[in-house]
Amino acid sequence: MGYNIELADRVRERLLKEPDIEAEEKKMFSGLAFLVNGKMCINISHDLLMCRYNPELEEEVSEKTGFLPMIMKGKQLKAYCYVESIGFQKPEDFEYWIKICLDYNKIAKPSKKK
Repeated sequence: MGYNIELADRVRERLLKEPDIEAEEKKMFSGLAFLVNGKMCINISHDLLMCRYNPELEEEVSEKTGFLPMIMKGKQLKAYCYVESIGFQKPEDFEYWIKICLDYNKIAKPSKKK
């Protein structure tokens, strides 16, 4: 299990500033996931930020610095991506990624319970 502790702290501190959310941390996707109101929202995997966002933003998001498509079983997962550190070093860039994740979290469907 490897994830950047400083990045996890940065996400944690940012989520603490959000009113009316319940954030939970869970080890998953070979890293640390932040579930917001019971739904996977953001994940830290190694030095990458994994984001879940509104699929309507796919074109905009794919043009951002540091964007990497999320590939699972040979296919790109829409509405999920990885972001390399160059894409969230500046506070305004970090805020962009956190905001699109939190915005989508409000309307995202929770995963099905097993």
